[in-house]
Amino acid sequence: MSCLICNQDTKNFVDEKSTIAYSYCPHCQLISKSTEHFKPISEQKERYDLHENDPGDEGYRAYFRRFLDFVLPLVGTPKSALDFGCGRSSLLADMLKEEGIESDYYDPVYHPENLINSKKYQLIVSTEVFEHLHDPKAVFAQLLEMIEEGGYLALQTQFHPNDIEAFKKWYYHLDPTHIVFFTPRTFSVLCEMHSCTLVTDNGKNMVVVKKTS
Repeated sequence: MSCLICNQDTKNFVDEKSTIAYSYCPHCQLISKSTEHFKPISEQKERYDLHENDPGDEGYRAYFRRFLDFVLPLVGTPKSALDFGCGRSSLLADMLKEEGIESDYYDPVYHPENLINSKKYQLIVSTEVFEHLHDPKAVFAQLLEMIEEGGYLALQTQFHPNDIEAFKKWYYHLDPTHIVFFTPRTFSVLCEMHSCTLVTDNGKNMVVVKKTS
């Protein structure tokens, strides 16, 4: 099987507990579930509907605050932003507005009408989205096209431990809607492919990319 990111040959392994097969790319470190576990949006929605993302929940707000506290000092003073894959809630876009950043939000399940492909932004944020994507390389390229030159893409997704035995014990891949798993190296390779710059990552679950051309 070829890697979904870099098309290099992958190594296959099986999680003995779930019997799910995975592929691991030694080049870019992407791990992906076998494609029979790539569920259509309709089936994924059943899982998403169980999420209790209450905008009035202080814990939910603090969750996004940690993300913004990492991202905003790195991206200057953007005037426009898009929350890509926001889920039911527009809370992250609302919090960006509180920072003086005019913000839109989009989700293919809950707000599919909100995406204006011709519109460009100085900042696009996407939290806990990339692990669900059937074609993460294409979505990464799509988002870059929607960013103004010199703008930023900020992503949050849990980085896998880059050790197969440790991965099998990792909680994050147990969610049936989580199908692809990244490390900072994966995003570094994506940046090389798309001539953009990996600004930094937090070593755990956040990465900031700058569009330079």
